[in-house]
Amino acid sequence: MASRRNPTISFLSDYGIKDEFVGVVKSVIHSLAPDSKVIDISHDIKAHDIRAGGLTLARSAQYLDKGIVLAVVDPGVGGSRKGVAVEVNGGDYVFVGPDNGLLPPAIAMLGESTRAVELNNPDFHLPALSSTFAGRDIFAPVAAHLTLGVSLDELGSPVPVYSLQPGILPVGGVTGEVASGEVLWQDRFGNLQLNLSPEDIQDLGDTFMLRSGETSRRVVKVETFEAIPSSEIGLITDSSGLVSIAMFGRSAAEELSLFEGQQVELTPVEDERRNAIPVTLRKER
Repeated sequence: MASRRNPTISFLSDYGIKDEFVGVVKSVIHSLAPDSKVIDISHDIKAHDIRAGGLTLARSAQYLDKGIVLAVVDPGVGGSRKGVAVEVNGGDYVFVGPDNGLLPPAIAMLGESTRAVELNNPDFHLPALSSTFAGRDIFAPVAAHLTLGVSLDELGSPVPVYSLQPGILPVGGVTGEVASGEVLWQDRFGNLQLNLSPEDIQDLGDTFMLRSGETSRRVVKVETFEAIPSSEIGLITDSSGLVSIAMFGRSAAEELSLFEGQQVELTPVEDERRNAIPVTLRKER
């Protein structure tokens, strides 16, 4: 047995909260490690959406307490994909979940994978009634045992970290004066996060024409939501440090009919308002 780890388990899934899945997983953890602390990152990931789960985990990663990160978005549950535990930065974190590309984006945000094991030692699993609920039968008990100090070596066979399924995320960029990107995420307020950084567009000006399919709208860089003029569209640096399309008090997603996965282009244009000549009307005497 290794020394006891931080008892924090940060938990993300696509289970939702309507069914019993989240409660059962947390109860299994508590029964094995009653001193553990489970922090819910999100359970509202769209069902089976590995990319969305990986992005959510990556956005959260640098703010997670050191310890265990349990992530389950697992459309291939019970199939050929492996269940794994991945040690990060020599043990600051251990990620537990399916080897399907869900974990690597967050791991990359924190540092590097130092070792990994396949979770194939049944001594640290629950007796399974079927192959459909690995979150309850494999990942939850493994996470609990890790907080108690069980070493990775006891959990299963070592696997090379380079053999783990990578997370596939789109990369935006600039060609000439056109910034091309993709909508990575729509939050509950209707803001649309792009795979573009503020640095990508910093030399292109402050006003752009946004184009996506049949949509074409003028957008302007701002520092706060409040600075976006009424009924206009802004480009703001969001809390993840990426460029987001936003409106003040309204949903940019609804206004533009944009959604996750759509391609967008930002082309700099001249701000007509800056060139406007102020005119004062005087009453004739």
